[in-house]
Amino acid sequence: MKILIAGAGEVGNHLAKLFCNEDHDVILMDDDESKLRKAESHFDLMTVVGSVTSIGDLKDAQVKTCDLFIAVPPYEEVSILSAMLAKKLGAKKTFARINNQEYLQVENKEYFRQLGVDEMIYPEHLGAREIMASLKQVGIRQMFEFSGGQLLLYAVKIRNNAPIVGLTLSQASALHTTNEYFTVAINRDGKTIIPRGKDMFEHNDLAYVVTTKSGAAQLLSDAGKVQYDVRNVMILGGSRIGKKVAKELEYQYHIKLIEINREKSARLADFLENTLVINGDGRNLDLLKDEGIGKTDAFVAVTGNSEVNILACQLAKKMGVKKTVAEVENMDYIDLAENIGIGTIINKKLIAASYIFRHTFKANVSYVKCLTATDADVLELITQEGAKITKGTLRDLDLPRDMNIGGVIRGKEVIIPNGDTRIQPNDRVVVFALPSGIKKVEKMFL
Repeated sequence: MKILIAGAGEVGNHLAKLFCNEDHDVILMDDDESKLRKAESHFDLMTVVGSVTSIGDLKDAQVKTCDLFIAVPPYEEVSILSAMLAKKLGAKKTFARINNQEYLQVENKEYFRQLGVDEMIYPEHLGAREIMASLKQVGIRQMFEFSGGQLLLYAVKIRNNAPIVGLTLSQASALHTTNEYFTVAINRDGKTIIPRGKDMFEHNDLAYVVTTKSGAAQLLSDAGKVQYDVRNVMILGGSRIGKKVAKELEYQYHIKLIEINREKSARLADFLENTLVINGDGRNLDLLKDEGIGKTDAFVAVTGNSEVNILACQLAKKMGVKKTVAEVENMDYIDLAENIGIGTIINKKLIAASYIFRHTFKANVSYVKCLTATDADVLELITQEGAKITKGTLRDLDLPRDMNIGGVIRGKEVIIPNGDTRIQPNDRVVVFALPSGIKKVEKMFL
């Protein structure tokens, strides 16, 4: 595909990296020449210096021949106008990054389509959804649902107390008459492994596991995770994400929200009906103690500062909070946050990239998730008639080492696969793949 990315910020650069790895024809456009030079030194792409809302500059960037136009500049109005102009100038499909929830209402989405904006991405909305999902399931780092929750992908930290530590995947599977989960990947010392039966679980592994709602208990027991109810939640930061999480959950949990800005605190107090809003600095240990952090079940740090979020979660952990969630926007800090055991990590750039990435596949891809603690991706694909993946059992197909099939949804039936599993046309298949395996996955499903 020919892809034009308007905006060379962190989101634009991450998308450029993804698409260049897939050998797409990528053009990156921005009015800041230094940003473009930096991108050129890292990726194999073409750059255009110019305004993303200039008709002349868009023409110079060959917008009329692009298959995908992605507008991710800092400002929502610029993003929408840029996508509208691109569509009028001939771009086949347009994306715009937005910051307004009401634009996503069905009737408004149709209005924007008529104006030329085919898809809108609201990373804060998607980030809030991930946080809410993580609070519903304790003992895990991340959770993603496929096909309305028929299959689940959990990221679980393995500690020495886990019954499966020191066991191979085959030995762990043999612990049960019916195995209800499948380990698709392990992140160990910053490196992602696509494991096979002889690979072993080790202390400090971050295991990516596909399971079902009924199989989650078996997985969490094997991983040594103790279950508890989340009742009290403390949110640090009245950002758009913090505000949305509090609004959505304020009648399900007891929520306290700490915001350092006095005026913002007053606005949040008016907006939120059943949330206690506190004006103060969440890095202040005395304040956290006074507000009962020791009795808090979950701590969510979503200020605009990655360092503050990481530090605050560390403080919360030391004060006995079991579940912590940090928004970490600085990509360089993600490994650090993972290694020091922050807990669930939210990154809006990866969320936005996931939403867009699935539109670049020839195969029928219904879901893509770019994961935070690893450079791998998880996809849900719908198998086409005559696809290579249907030509034999998984054992016979001898899958490449850089991909793994974690689960199959066949109508109302959910299958945790083994070597004897055979994929059929129209199956929904959850696949975990390293960057080197993405193309192979696509070929298997065509």
